Amino acid sequence: MKHTQPTKNFPGHYRSICQLKLVDFESSENQNDHETDGLSKNQLVVRRGKAFKITLKFGSRSWDPRLEKLILEVRLGKAFVRFPVQSSDEYSDPRDWSAKIYPGDNHPQSATIHIYPPVNSAVALYELVVHIVTNSGYNNRSYKIGKFVLVCNPWLKDDPVYMPTDDEIQEYVKSDYGCVFVGSTKNVVGRPWSFDQYESGVLDACLKLLEVSPQHVKDPNKDYARRSSPSYISKVICAMVNCNDDRGILHGKWDGDYKGGVSPTEWTGSADILQRWFSSNCKPVQYGQCWVFASVLCTVLRVLGIPSRVVTVFNAAHDTDGNVKIEEYYTPRGEKSNHPNFRSTDSIWNFHVWVECWMKRPDLGPEYDGWHVVDPTPQEKNKDHVFCCGPSPVVGIQRRELMVGRDTPFICASVDADVIQMIVKNGQVVRTKVDKERVGKLIYTKSIGSDLPENLTQTYKKKREPAGIFWGGGRGGGLSSFDSYSGERGGGYRISRLTESDNIMSLDADGSPEMCEMSCSIHEPEVELKEVIEVSLDINGSPSVGKDIDMTVTITNNSDSPKDMVEHLNAQMKEYNSDPQKSFWEKREEFKIKPGEVLKRQHTVPRSEYEGSFTADGMVNMAVVIKDKGTDERFLATEEFNLSPPLMNIEIEGGDTIQVKKQYNVVVSFTNVLTTTLKEVELTLQGSGLLKTKAKARMGKLPPGGEIDLKVSIMASSPGTKVLVATLTHGDSPAPLARTYHKVTVVKQKSSTA
Repeated sequence: MKHTQPTKNFPGHYRSICQLKLVDFESSENQNDHETDGLSKNQLVVRRGKAFKITLKFGSRSWDPRLEKLILEVRLGKAFVRFPVQSSDEYSDPRDWSAKIYPGDNHPQSATIHIYPPVNSAVALYELVVHIVTNSGYNNRSYKIGKFVLVCNPWLKDDPVYMPTDDEIQEYVKSDYGCVFVGSTKNVVGRPWSFDQYESGVLDACLKLLEVSPQHVKDPNKDYARRSSPSYISKVICAMVNCNDDRGILHGKWDGDYKGGVSPTEWTGSADILQRWFSSNCKPVQYGQCWVFASVLCTVLRVLGIPSRVVTVFNAAHDTDGNVKIEEYYTPRGEKSNHPNFRSTDSIWNFHVWVECWMKRPDLGPEYDGWHVVDPTPQEKNKDHVFCCGPSPVVGIQRRELMVGRDTPFICASVDADVIQMIVKNGQVVRTKVDKERVGKLIYTKSIGSDLPENLTQTYKKKREPAGIFWGGGRGGGLSSFDSYSGERGGGYRISRLTESDNIMSLDADGSPEMCEMSCSIHEPEVELKEVIEVSLDINGSPSVGKDIDMTVTITNNSDSPKDMVEHLNAQMKEYNSDPQKSFWEKREEFKIKPGEVLKRQHTVPRSEYEGSFTADGMVNMAVVIKDKGTDERFLATEEFNLSPPLMNIEIEGGDTIQVKKQYNVVVSFTNVLTTTLKEVELTLQGSGLLKTKAKARMGKLPPGGEIDLKVSIMASSPGTKVLVATLTHGDSPAPLARTYHKVTVVKQKSSTA
């Protein structure tokens, strides 16, 4: 319980005057009732639209309603509202602040007051003042009694963030544990993350984030007035998670050099990041990448009562020029080109992570209520010249209604752009292929109550027409980027190939009009031509380190004549969001194919070929180019995938559920499955809330089949879900060879019985 002293006293003797001595904010009962227990030990946290109570404790005599009135005042910046304490049978407008006292709540030395914050209240830290006003008008007294935090209320139907089921609220608001999916469509990996909303200092950091936002600094009163809208809050917080335009939380970095900071892959939870930012007077924390940005944003939104979840888009397009096309260039040998004349600024990330938050949209209409995309990773500036993306309703993205919401064209491209793949020979494009299926191949989030993925792909994408094949040079001229689509909104526009820039009116996240710059044209679909030779590339099984990579190339001859063919295969390592590096494996073979024949050719990349290039977070770009020797035509197929890293074993004494403030032994072990001896090996273990410092074990040489162990003790400082992360590095590579995440459930100690 929290008690506060009255802060304003007047001279003289007022034995006959009601004087306030102490205030009990009934924190334990209120926060249990409001489902905010654990968010703060120092301040009362309650939800808007639901009553909370405080108990006023008086001095020499109790409060007498016949002699004086109790007036409450709620302050927010320079704004304030005053309202009287009424009896329980008096009418009060639910749209306004009110306070009531019920029969039996007025005692000789105390009175319990029930305060009703309206559902459209701003999310903020409020100050509460009590005025004791006498009927005579003399000897009135005022007391600043303390502060409380008001957040959104997903349990209340009238709140824009209302969710219909308890299971959803438990998963998307109350749960402090998440699972972020990374890797590739061929090998999806779940990475545990602790949202940490109940850790010390996290609420303070979330409130500070609102306080130092550009909107609040520029006009605090206007900012407070708009904070009743979850769409406005999500937009402000989204921009503040990155530090590119403001005093935001995270500094993003993707070049692999993380000196002076923390590698993005080492973060396992949000608390450490938020605590560092808050304690450093809002200096950016180094470093973050997409899943870190998204997970921190998810934490802040959940703390503020807005249901949210982390979503991964596999094969996410980064469309820099807004034409909804992603261009890729390949050499005749199948190597992805880095030539400056044939290198697009667009890219496809093997995975990209953003956040969905749940809200009603009265500014757009009820059909757009539900999940909205907000993306805090700094990729492209929006129309306000800020690195912030969204909120954009998912239903509008699926319908490709580019004029609805904020940044919808960019998000649509992320999940549904066309990939224009070109083979370049002697500076000329000799073959062009359009792939309409690759981008947004899978879209996953964590399932309710389970670490298994929930497939959201169909909520973002409608089934599209098959890909078209085109011949000729040039940089993709005459290629359709968007299928024709008759929108259900906006007068039946048919969104198709993007050509000329137009300004189309849309609505801002908080309902104010905005101009959404986009491009569209109305035309008939391109004529699709069938390939004479069809080529596909499939990776067999789920590739993992220590095993060969097996693949199947399927060639179909649709002509009525036999063909002499040349097959070029190429493999390159790459990061999830970058261009490939130098090839580590190539192969060339010649073969013949009969008219109408479907030929399957098997190939294997020996594990010894990739071991020197592999890293725990690396991807493989595999390509095959088939050349028709008779016509000199070339046909391309590609696949990108990740190799599962070598396994590390983490065992906790007594199992994965531990008690708070009790010591447990942990053993981490790694076996070298490679064909080469590893030198200068280091095995580390860390875990926020479990280990104060990183534990290490070193070994000069680790031969094939050799094992390295690390034994440590852990102790949890607070209950909740924590994550241990073990990492193995060696001297021949600056990047980790293996990394393993391990979920730990921390519960309160069992009470002792007599």
